[in-house]
Amino acid sequence: MTAPRPDPRNDHARPRLILGSASPRRLDLLAQIGIVPDEVRSANIDETPLKGELARDYVRRIALAKAQAFHLAPSEVLLCADTTVAVGRRILGKPGSRAEAADFMRLMSGRRHRVLTAVVLRDGDRIRDRLVETTVRMRPIAPPELEAYLDMNDWQGKAGGYAIQGAAAAFIPWIQGSFSSVVGLPLSETAAMLAACGITMKEPRS
Repeated sequence: MTAPRPDPRNDHARPRLILGSASPRRLDLLAQIGIVPDEVRSANIDETPLKGELARDYVRRIALAKAQAFHLAPSEVLLCADTTVAVGRRILGKPGSRAEAADFMRLMSGRRHRVLTAVVLRDGDRIRDRLVETTVRMRPIAPPELEAYLDMNDWQGKAGGYAIQGAAAAFIPWIQGSFSSVVGLPLSETAAMLAACGITMKEPRS
């Protein structure tokens, strides 16, 4: 009897995808395009900007540092990302307090800022990376609106003190670039990088 031919849909040779981020937003974004990581890990690295470091250099350095912080098995592919907000040359990280979040929002009120997300894919010794920059405009925010926003605590744990998909959406009439990148992961670019490693819109192996 002739042995059955392998089913080309069988994905046993598919690499295991490791998401090197504890961000639930990135997990949700991947699910949006049908990608479910086999495992989620998080890296504990120092994310302090270097003196005089530009936002583009900073976000790429942090994403690469995350990617290098893990040991990978030969069958694993690692996806890491980092997102930061920049107003001019100033980098706005995650605010450590309500007062700092208020300072960030006042700085962005009535003007444009940039949101940069660096994506790094590590496949064995090969590193693929992309940097996606989006321009975001915030309308002027009145003091009572700012206080109401801060009371919601939606600024906590967010670069720049806001999430575009959250309450701060009321302040953002216009963006130029990738919406998903502002949320935390540019989906078009990420999908193309994953496809180059043989990872497409499939459920993980059981």
